[in-house]
Amino acid sequence: MSIRILFVCTGNTCRSPMAEALLKSRQLSHVEVKSAGVFANEGSDASEHAKTVLVEKGIKIVHRSSFLKKGDVDWATYILTMTTGHKQHVIERFPEAKGKTFTFKEFVSGQEGDVVDPFGGSVEMYRQTREELEQLIEQLVQKL
Repeated sequence: MSIRILFVCTGNTCRSPMAEALLKSRQLSHVEVKSAGVFANEGSDASEHAKTVLVEKGIKIVHRSSFLKKGDVDWATYILTMTTGHKQHVIERFPEAKGKTFTFKEFVSGQEGDVVDPFGGSVEMYRQTREELEQLIEQLVQKL
């Protein structure tokens, strides 16, 4: 049976698409991955800097942002959010998701904490976020 991971951030153009692409690049046969945003504009591309820092790691990303919907929530085994605020937002909108919604850091390490939002920042900020996500993905892969 597949494990379905849904990454959630704000606009679904930076953190959650990077996390999705990083996890997909691991090519785990038993894991399906999607991402969505709590305030996403449907169909937007991933941010230029997000694409740049993934290409630096040999990861090509083709992405269209997606607004978080009930179908995504129903599909997911686990919903991993980038911040505590995102987690609260998901649970308020979809109370049935409470038992499977965690911040990414909480899920992999049991520790609270947010993934830094690089939106509007420099390429270097995106690199730092990518590195943070890579470490979390590594922990996630070991946990799955």
